Amino acid sequence: MAELLFRDDAYLRGCEATVVSVHENAVELDRTVFYPMGGGQAGDTGRLGPARVIDTRKGAGGDSVLHLVDDASGIVPGTKVELTLDWERRHRLMRYHTALHLLGSVVRAPVTGGRIAEDKAHLDFDIDMEKLRKEEIEALLQQLIQSNLETRAAWITDAELDARPELVRTMSVAPPRGEGRVRLLEIPGIDLQACGGTHVKNTGEIGRIAIQRIRSEGKRNKRVTLAFA
Repeated sequence: MAELLFRDDAYLRGCEATVVSVHENAVELDRTVFYPMGGGQAGDTGRLGPARVIDTRKGAGGDSVLHLVDDASGIVPGTKVELTLDWERRHRLMRYHTALHLLGSVVRAPVTGGRIAEDKAHLDFDIDMEKLRKEEIEALLQQLIQSNLETRAAWITDAELDARPELVRTMSVAPPRGEGRVRLLEIPGIDLQACGGTHVKNTGEIGRIAIQRIRSEGKRNKRVTLAFA
């Protein structure tokens, strides 16, 4: 199990870590600031010692993280390495992820899926197409962004989450479990749900958002895609 530093501080841009193991091009560390792909959010990239981190994935069980590097030949278990995030890319992902929480509060419908990339993000809703009005959604989103709302993280136990199923908002993505506790993301008065991703501290950091498109992805999936304007 690695110490996942991004859970407590998503603004850390780097850290020192000890190499636990190397499997071909996948490096495990005792601690990391790199978020592994999950919950619809892309994995982080950056540098690990002399190597370039091209992707970050979850390891097998627990909190292990696989840092996929372009060349692992100079990385030796037991040694210390410096980690550095591609911060601009990570911050974009944080802004998009927080914007999707706002989108989910604006569109009142079950969320059937979602994805966060560095150039755009989307949520899929189980809703009638005619209820999704681009200009109205865009205006409500921008109003929430410009309200400079603080975001808060908290933890509850697995048992508490089981007793409050309404905290799981995305039908296709289960919150990270297995360690006895689950992380919540709250935007007071707007949104509260289980989420293990990285987010900005204040909605004002998101900046201007535009609804790129709204289209049908099937009978129960109506996709709303947003991008920075």
